[in-house]
Amino acid sequence: MASCAQLRLMTDLKAIKNEPPEGCSASPVSDENLFVWSATIFGPDETPWEGGVFGLRLIFGDTYPDKPPRVRFTSEVFHPNVYTDGTLCMDIIQDAWSPCHNVSTILTSIQSLLTDPNPSSPANPEAAQLFQHDLPAYNKRVRRCAQRSIELA
Repeated sequence: MASCAQLRLMTDLKAIKNEPPEGCSASPVSDENLFVWSATIFGPDETPWEGGVFGLRLIFGDTYPDKPPRVRFTSEVFHPNVYTDGTLCMDIIQDAWSPCHNVSTILTSIQSLLTDPNPSSPANPEAAQLFQHDLPAYNKRVRRCAQRSIELA
């Protein structure tokens, strides 16, 4: 018998297949394991992230949707709210988690975070410092990441 988490993940998968959020995609890594997903976020147009193809890994526990998944970029990302290991510092997958969120809302929130960082809660102090005090240098680093992501995709 399927667990509540499995049923919810099947619902999330059906929703993301039927109505994929713009600029995002996700699915389980294998048919045998519904709890590990691979996702892709495309850098939003008319931003330094434009053209970038950024991979993520989502790992769901058997307490999903009561508890958020662990989410981490598998691509290099230079961002105030992303640790060097790719882990995100983002309220909806931490303190502000709610079971009303699903894979689609997580991915659209991450995509939004790319262009609207929160430098007051930095996971990457160097990126936060550049974002706040030298935006052209920050944008240049972001463009390099976006270009590298295309080469590696």
